[in-house]
Amino acid sequence: MHSDAERPGYGRGRDALIDATIRVVAAQGVRGLTYRAVATEAGVTHGTVQHHFANLDELLEAALEKCIQVSLAGSSQPPESGRIDDYVATLGESVRSTLDEQVFQFELVLESRRRPELRPHIDRYYENYRAVTQASLQRMGLPHDIHTVDIIFSALDGLVFRAVTLGGSDLTNLDGQLDRFREMLHDLHRAGDDRL
Repeated sequence: MHSDAERPGYGRGRDALIDATIRVVAAQGVRGLTYRAVATEAGVTHGTVQHHFANLDELLEAALEKCIQVSLAGSSQPPESGRIDDYVATLGESVRSTLDEQVFQFELVLESRRRPELRPHIDRYYENYRAVTQASLQRMGLPHDIHTVDIIFSALDGLVFRAVTLGGSDLTNLDGQLDRFREMLHDLHRAGDDRL
């Protein structure tokens, strides 16, 4: 339990519960998520959790929304410059600074196989990332049909999954892999120019 000095400030209770949920799921998986675990992690009473969230699925949905916002803010947003070199330029650092959020998202994807009620949230999760990937490819002048979007997104998703689940050298090597990924996008762009 957190001390009074560590308790969330007035009006921050809901955000503190969402952050605590992300940490609990990242550390213990979805099966370790209980009102008590979240309350303990957030430094609040059990009743505070129930006051803000009617059930654990509501809490998971709110936490997933936050994770998506955090990930999109620091990763493969459409580069304003339209330059390939700017695409995923900060993804490696973003992944390292938001490991709990990354693990949380992958935990929910896996848990949705066992709990179909989570599937609509996961579908929305992928729709968000696909839309951002498509917008990025279009802005960079790259093919942005659904198949290309899925391949590009799946490549990035797979690299991040491996880095956050295995850690160590896989996490360290992420920047080098992303550099090679950008080179491949340049090759794809040149191939498109050659066909014109």
